[in-house]
Amino acid sequence: MSDQPAARDYPQSIAPINHIEPVPRRIRATVAGQTVFDTVSALYVWEWEKYPQYYIPLADVDQAVLIDEQHPQKLSRGTSRRHALQVNGVHRPAAARIYGADAQPGLVDTVRFEWSALDAWFEEDEQIYVHPRNPYTRVDALRSTRPVRIELDGVVLADSRSPVMVFETGLPTRYYINPTDVSFDHLVPTETVTKCPYKGTTGGYWSARIPDPTTGSVTEYQDLAWMYAFPTRQLLPISGLIAFYNERVDTFLNGELLLRPKTHFFP
Repeated sequence: MSDQPAARDYPQSIAPINHIEPVPRRIRATVAGQTVFDTVSALYVWEWEKYPQYYIPLADVDQAVLIDEQHPQKLSRGTSRRHALQVNGVHRPAAARIYGADAQPGLVDTVRFEWSALDAWFEEDEQIYVHPRNPYTRVDALRSTRPVRIELDGVVLADSRSPVMVFETGLPTRYYINPTDVSFDHLVPTETVTKCPYKGTTGGYWSARIPDPTTGSVTEYQDLAWMYAFPTRQLLPISGLIAFYNERVDTFLNGELLLRPKTHFFP
């Protein structure tokens, strides 16, 4: 709603850019079924404020799969040499950067891998997605009896007295609703799939098609709602429930209309 006052600006992390911390977890990654590295000495490096990247000690990397592309580059953290990965006949160019002797303190002889260059990443024995989890981000899924109603252009899309509220650092509260409390009359499934390092992989998205009561014309709002069929272990309470982008709908909590927040999804 354009006439609403600006919503709060949600913080993303308490760690400054270029901050370095040890990772207290075992970190592994694979390509074509082969382990490329396996370490308990990884580092978190905040290249930007929202979440860190992993830097892996070169000594814990299978160096037989690294192919020097002869492309040294002076970067803000020191000089790196770009490497490809060659694993079981699979070639991944520009997959890694190895930092040398002039690197920022703590980063000498570390490797920074491109996330998408590896097939699967693991923290301990759990697969993780998209990017490393920010150790300063917390995600809690709590059951509630506070009534939640979702409307769009005056049409009720959901009305629940038993939502699960997800509180995630850096994001507004999300309201996950039982499908029996959702009106699918104006919702159309889409083929969109997204992944979240904290919640897992979505099992479905829906767009909304809202008719104008005067003209009969239909406005479509793409990928307005989603569901996690198999969320991460920590977020099991949201399994099979449906949430809406409260940046794009009218959300009533306990009968009170909430402001539409502004996030990096919808600034």
